[in-house]
Amino acid sequence: MFINILQYGFIVRGLEAGVIVALIAPLIGIFLVLRRYSLIADTLAHVSLAGIAIGLFFGINPVMTALGTAVVASLGIEKLRVSKKIYGESALALFLSGSLALAIVILSLARGFNANLFNYLFGSIVTVTPADVWTIAILALVTIIILFAFFKELVFISFDEEAARVAGIPVRFINAILIILAALTVSLSIPIVGVLLISALIVIPVVTALQLKLSFIKTIIWAEIFSVASVIAGIFTSFYFNLSTGGAIVLIMLAIFIIIYLFKKNSN
Repeated sequence: MFINILQYGFIVRGLEAGVIVALIAPLIGIFLVLRRYSLIADTLAHVSLAGIAIGLFFGINPVMTALGTAVVASLGIEKLRVSKKIYGESALALFLSGSLALAIVILSLARGFNANLFNYLFGSIVTVTPADVWTIAILALVTIIILFAFFKELVFISFDEEAARVAGIPVRFINAILIILAALTVSLSIPIVGVLLISALIVIPVVTALQLKLSFIKTIIWAEIFSVASVIAGIFTSFYFNLSTGGAIVLIMLAIFIIIYLFKKNSN
């Protein structure tokens, strides 16, 4: 059964892209969750929807336009947050509602809620092309290199931003890097889980791993395991039961979270 499914090229491409995204998402998610930035992933996902609408309207690769809009929005969010003229949550609300409104207007001009948009909203491994796999792989490699280059600083700031600032770490610069990496991760995830479910891929495996109450590195490792296992299981499940790929992946993630949560609760 498993051999037969791997004979399909789109399944292999979906697995390749899915595993890459599954490895990247928790690496960014751990810093967002610890710093209570989880809603940023959801906001950037809605911004990406506006980027996808722009791409579909002008006939440009929607993933690339989503990437561009997410990066620009991430810098705007961070600038508003640092200025302290607008509270962080309010800045997120402005970008979330504004980008969603822009997407709706563009789609109304295009006169259509077409199948392509549906795939980008909820994810579809059928639409993952070889070019998408290469794009995801290259952007993921860039994300990993940047992440590990500033890993110690990110960890320091995540646990004590004020102490990091006193220690001379360029907190504003590191924060900007983190939110740009979050934008990259959101864009990478679009073909696999879709815009509406991206934040779940970034947040749920990390929240699940945190229930184990382990060291920082072990938490990342378990988050990676939960993420990769969920993506692989979700792709197989969606194929055999004809389900939405993104929906299947997220439901499996939630099931793992519930199991771990109940197990830890009963063991205490």
